[in-house]
Amino acid sequence: MEPLIISGQGLKIDDVVDVARRGREVELDTAVLPQVNRSRQAVEKLVREGQVAYGITTGFGRFKDKFISADESLLLQLNLVRSHAAGTGPALLEEQVRAMLLARANTLAQGYSGVRPIVIQRLLEMLNAGVHPRVPAQGSLGASGDLAPLAHLALPLIGEGEAFFNDALMPGGEAMAAANLEPIELEAKEGLALLNGTAFMVGLGALVVRRAINLALTADIAAALTLEALRGTDHAYDARVHQLRPHPRQIECATFLRRVLAGSQLLRPKSSKNVQDPYTLRCVPQVHGAVRDSVAYAQWVLEIELNSVNDNPLIFVDEQDENKIEVISAGNFHGEPIALAMDYLKLALTEIGNMSERRIAQLVDANSNGGVLPMFLTENGGLESGFMIAHYSAAALASENKVLAHPASADTIPSSANVEDHVSMGATAVRQAEMIMTHTETVVAIELLAAAQGVDFRRSYGEGALGAGTHIAYELIRQHVPFIAEDCYMAPLIEAVRQLVHEGDIKRAVEAAVTQ
Repeated sequence: MEPLIISGQGLKIDDVVDVARRGREVELDTAVLPQVNRSRQAVEKLVREGQVAYGITTGFGRFKDKFISADESLLLQLNLVRSHAAGTGPALLEEQVRAMLLARANTLAQGYSGVRPIVIQRLLEMLNAGVHPRVPAQGSLGASGDLAPLAHLALPLIGEGEAFFNDALMPGGEAMAAANLEPIELEAKEGLALLNGTAFMVGLGALVVRRAINLALTADIAAALTLEALRGTDHAYDARVHQLRPHPRQIECATFLRRVLAGSQLLRPKSSKNVQDPYTLRCVPQVHGAVRDSVAYAQWVLEIELNSVNDNPLIFVDEQDENKIEVISAGNFHGEPIALAMDYLKLALTEIGNMSERRIAQLVDANSNGGVLPMFLTENGGLESGFMIAHYSAAALASENKVLAHPASADTIPSSANVEDHVSMGATAVRQAEMIMTHTETVVAIELLAAAQGVDFRRSYGEGALGAGTHIAYELIRQHVPFIAEDCYMAPLIEAVRQLVHEGDIKRAVEAAVTQ
């Protein structure tokens, strides 16, 4: 891939994925340098003249009224990064840290944060060289920015903290040296600019949204394969039905399902007296379409945030007179837009899991499916348990999702001696969304496995062909997991299919086949 050129504008979620997961290199657009330098010179002027400016010549938070002299400005920034690196919990994954580095650099590139170009360049050099700071997952309230995680992200930049390099964890200074990078000494405003922003929320959120885009369509495909395994009907996906309730993504979902099922010979004939299916089959466009709405909203919010200036204070310099400087303390670091979007996404992902788990229940229960398939998808019930406990796992995950779906943004806890008296809890919302995402990918993987097993039983009875898209999905599953003829070690089989869901392999293969 060609290097990604960042300028603070135009960064997309798929760009984040390319950098975070596929190692795409990143370069700074030189066109931003005049603006970056302009705001930096303004900061230096403020320090030199001893003007009062939050975080530049004052302390932070409750200490906003404490004046800091010019000769202490460097120590102020160093102390800020050290003291705020108080995160806890497990370390973030490499791809999550890479997403954070990219998000922070892109924000600073807009040139309203008062940092020197070398700060942005060094962040990108760390990213390109594979220096990944060890960032604990917990500690952000999602309001005065993601302070604790971003402090850990910044420590190796100054030769401190811990970082991974070539898969080895080492002191931050050693990691920089191993990558032939020089740590930098932070100057006035630079520590605050590195910490005060939403890079944790937006970086991790972007990765979750990409997975959600993949999952939404994969869940459609799983539902279609289950419909065939259960000898269901696609009458409820008729275009005329959905034009009468014209939610755009409901219509898109129904259209996709019709394409995926086109040509199927496993569906119930129109002549059948059984005219309708349970809701988790009949109402897929209505429910999955609403999920698509939430995914689209989250993508819209996060792509705005990726290209936003979200630290504090912001430096405005008159282009006609560089002596006219205005430092505005405001609240662009507040994570409420992301928190609400991710809480909405959490609910949507939970619904995907709820729908999928109920379809699995129909696949494994001969009483529910009218004997179309054997109990627990095994011919030797009693001696063998078949998919009995695979369904338990799906049910357990779907149930746990309901706890995690409680809106994090409904909570707030005052901090910094009541100066920061309302917080978004957006970082918690993003972390919970990632957990729900992994659970739901697993539930859908179990459905795909069970549906493929059901299709094999239907075929063994001499019944017909799969649809245009379900055929592709079935073949891809069978490349990784064979028909389960007798009880076996199920966990690795589930994980193999979950990886297909996680990577978007099933979604891409089917989408390509049915949209040609």
